[in-house]
Amino acid sequence: MWNCAAKPRYRRNTAVRTKSKPGKWVKRGHAPAPGAAKRTIFGLTWPVLVPLALMCLAVLLIMAARVRLLEVPLERDEGEYAYIGQLMLQGVAPYGVAANMKLPGTYAAYALLMAIFGQTTSGIHFGFLLVNAGTVVLVFFLAKKLFGGAAGVSAAAAYAVLSVGGGVMGLWAHATNFVVLPALGATLLLLKWVDRRSVLTLISSGLLFGIAFLMKQPGILFALFGGLYLVYTQRKVLRSNGPSVLRNLVLFGAAVFLPFGVTCLLLWRAGVFPQFWFWVFTYARAYASIRPFSAAVSAFRSTAAPIAKNNLGICLLAVAGLLLLFRAGRNRTSAVMVTGFLVFSFLAICPGLYFREHYYILLLPAVALLIGAVAATAKETVAKALPLWLIAGALAYSLWCQGDFLFRMSPGEASRFVYHLNPFQEAIKLADYIRDRSKSDDRLVVLGSEPEIYFYTARRSVTPYVYVYPMTEPQPYASRMQAQFIHDVETNKPKYLVYVNLDFYWLVQQGSATSFLTWIASYCQRYYDRVGVADIGSHETYYQWDAAARIYQPRTHNFIVIFKRKGSGGS
Repeated sequence: MWNCAAKPRYRRNTAVRTKSKPGKWVKRGHAPAPGAAKRTIFGLTWPVLVPLALMCLAVLLIMAARVRLLEVPLERDEGEYAYIGQLMLQGVAPYGVAANMKLPGTYAAYALLMAIFGQTTSGIHFGFLLVNAGTVVLVFFLAKKLFGGAAGVSAAAAYAVLSVGGGVMGLWAHATNFVVLPALGATLLLLKWVDRRSVLTLISSGLLFGIAFLMKQPGILFALFGGLYLVYTQRKVLRSNGPSVLRNLVLFGAAVFLPFGVTCLLLWRAGVFPQFWFWVFTYARAYASIRPFSAAVSAFRSTAAPIAKNNLGICLLAVAGLLLLFRAGRNRTSAVMVTGFLVFSFLAICPGLYFREHYYILLLPAVALLIGAVAATAKETVAKALPLWLIAGALAYSLWCQGDFLFRMSPGEASRFVYHLNPFQEAIKLADYIRDRSKSDDRLVVLGSEPEIYFYTARRSVTPYVYVYPMTEPQPYASRMQAQFIHDVETNKPKYLVYVNLDFYWLVQQGSATSFLTWIASYCQRYYDRVGVADIGSHETYYQWDAAARIYQPRTHNFIVIFKRKGSGGS
């Protein structure tokens, strides 16, 4: 019996005469037939073993697909993390030479992965594969603790399948993946604390919740969930032993805050704390207030629909799992824990109301736990093992829907399938051209939002602004940012300048400052020569170099141009 939440009832085995000793205790409904014994493998009967084996096979297929696609080009968020992580490995603090509104945890995680596996696309994605595998393992142990072994396998397989999908941009190492890993570890430790009440376990849980927050701001919602669950588990002694409850909360809160406090101290000592505070809190608050609610509803529908479509069976079973949590006889504490985790996971995808595809990674562990709740209802008989077969079927359907993406497309095709005409493949070839014709101390600027070019070239930007998005947003700091960007470029005179022109790219809106765009055209014409063009078509990208690039007229509205400063000489 896999449902660990309810204790099995027993009766005396008096009705069936077997070789068992008289009066032996057996589970009701499981009395052995005379002269026969159940055939089991690893203690499991075949109706349970087969679907669980299929789920394990699904996990192996997912990992094989990730290995096959390790060379998928970095997208722009990855480029940002990789570039700043690269600078950190050189001893350069973030937010000074390069900055954006993310907390520095993911930058540090990238630096660690690149220090171990190398500063390459495949090295980054192999390290991310291990992060994903670690998350799958934690989902297993969390579901196993709540609902039992079959639930653990089912939940882990569900997370593995959900987290690799193109709908959540699952092949790319977004910060959300680095949030869920420590958040799940923290939650598992919190459940162990409920059983043992160890101070060390409580502090360790708080530290991991704090690290989850360092990876990205929405991680704080998981720490808030942990604090509220801590209070809930002590509700019966709140009046009789209030000081003890308060002490636990203080220890937990201090542990959550400690990683952030240490980070602030390190950034202060590095001399970049003012820049850090501006980007991560001041500008981030302005960014979060831009999107109106009406646009948020549309964004949620457009991003959630493909995820639900490719994983329809899993989504329906998750809804069933939510209903099953509160059925009669189920452990109420486990039900409250999973429901609370689901609510705060959903809230974590909501800040700013942007609902970008990779934000849903934060919701997937909770969905996987609901799949575990469904698996917990299965029994070791043919009819009652149906929930496990339904889960295996739902996972198979999801893999079938994404079969081409996972098992047939090349890394470049997979990137184009998910990101369409974004120039992530082209960035590699353009960066090769610049790196081969420049020195390591030559400077570069990208008039666009493709920080992966800085990483691929291993050349520093002349400005901290690795994205132009903040400068064209209708937010109060845009004009100041444009002025600083222009000053940085005109003062440092980069040898190479990369201009990105895509139809959907610059995001100029009503209220955006546009003087910046006028400056770009005049500055490039006055001081730079065109030496490279990538003309991005729907099926093929056309490249032109050096003399051919100077006279080439792009065939599309989507192209990237490399400019070299006049009179800068050779490499």
